[in-house]
Amino acid sequence: MNLSFFDQFMSPYLLGIPLILISLLFPALLLPSPHNRWITNRISTLQSWFIYTITKQLMTPLNKKGHKWALILSSLMIFLLSINLLGLLPYTFTPTTQLSMNLALAFPLWLATLLTGLRNQPSASLGHLLPEGTPTPLIPALIMIETTSLLIRPLALGVRLTANLTAGHLLIQLISTATAVLFSIMPAISILTACVLLLLTILEVAVAMIQAYVFVLLLSLYLQENI
Repeated sequence: MNLSFFDQFMSPYLLGIPLILISLLFPALLLPSPHNRWITNRISTLQSWFIYTITKQLMTPLNKKGHKWALILSSLMIFLLSINLLGLLPYTFTPTTQLSMNLALAFPLWLATLLTGLRNQPSASLGHLLPEGTPTPLIPALIMIETTSLLIRPLALGVRLTANLTAGHLLIQLISTATAVLFSIMPAISILTACVLLLLTILEVAVAMIQAYVFVLLLSLYLQENI
């Protein structure tokens, strides 16, 4: 039983081919196809407004130099949001529950922000490792602590996204299993459990959107420190 709960997080295969590649490309089908007009229908209008709102929200804490990252951050936000929400559908696979994938997204982008700071303003970037006014005996310890906290950032990004989505999917499966088992034994308790499952599903939709936003927002804040 314990193994079956975690089977949903295993990457599916068909004829030896990992289907995670298809699940990663599927959100692209939801985006509007190129057209000779800017706006063709109400769905395109809604999508354009949504993308504009996301881009404006992400670029607010950044200065003009950071606006060059608008396309990357907005695309990453829409990508994560689409995958997280599609993963809540029945009989689907959520790639963002895989720590390897989340680290593959977090580490290169974090490294890019770090290298940007070291190239453009090396003194200010290295100055973050030692707060101003630090007593001399504490300098070596603080440098080690700040360096560790800097290097652990991509790991924290990946683990945060993986842990939140994995915990939510496990809770949904546990409560749905309890609802199905109790239906023939105690129908009243089963109905109450189904109501809890509905509320938990709504909460998971919110968590899926919030975690995608937090992932990209933290990257934008790391970028702001280095530009």
